[in-house]
Amino acid sequence: MCGESNETTMNAIRPDELDERLSAGQELHVLDIRPASSYENGSIEGSDNVPVYDELRSGDESALRDRLDEIPSDREVVVVCKMGIVAKKATRLLEGEGYDATTLRGGMSGWDGYQKGSLIYRIRSLFWKLR
Repeated sequence: MCGESNETTMNAIRPDELDERLSAGQELHVLDIRPASSYENGSIEGSDNVPVYDELRSGDESALRDRLDEIPSDREVVVVCKMGIVAKKATRLLEGEGYDATTLRGGMSGWDGYQKGSLIYRIRSLFWKLR
């Protein structure tokens, strides 16, 4: 479940890029779609939790559609899940609804690896930069 799609139509951002943009004070809305228990166990500071991961993973988009009013449309939305796979589904849906949406590459796994400076993250990040 760790693979990245080769699709070029969808925006994606690496954890280091997100960190730089947040540190620079850019107006972003970080939308964490993981279950509430996962979000409570660790999340990106300032992120908002709309726990629709399980529904989107099973192909049910209605849970996210029903909560669009909770997601600001006046700024870029960066979608976060566990590994970045389900976030792609949410990003596509949001783009289809007119949002400026981006997927966090590697999800919280990538973010945690970036924060810890892990070797696996550094290798993945190199791969992402080459794409």
